[in-house]
Amino acid sequence: MVLKIIDATEIKNGTNIIVDGIPCTVRSIDISKTGKHGHAKARIEAIGIIKGQKKVFVVPGHEKFDVPLVEKRKAQILSVGDKVNVMDLENFENFDIDCPEELKGEISENSTVEYWNVEGEKVIKRKL
Repeated sequence: MVLKIIDATEIKNGTNIIVDGIPCTVRSIDISKTGKHGHAKARIEAIGIIKGQKKVFVVPGHEKFDVPLVEKRKAQILSVGDKVNVMDLENFENFDIDCPEELKGEISENSTVEYWNVEGEKVIKRKL
């Protein structure tokens, strides 16, 4: 579900946008001035929220971008295996999530983690 639509010139560092159907976080943005007959251009460098893929592209300043809905929630880990079984601490819903490589050594049963629900896809971001 998209919350709102913004122009490329309104984007700041840390803004979440959807690029080619992938939710991304903007790492840097450079906006050039308009020319005599041209438009402002924006050079955007973004990192995918889910898989961490890097995207660098140039768009006109009036280009529209969707801003994704990102829910940040807390969960308790019930079991650790190929996938991590977690329970949301607000509504007590149980579900399985893939564990990120950088957190595999830190995560254990009964520990608390922060997970993000990005457009219906869930990903563990950090251990609390």
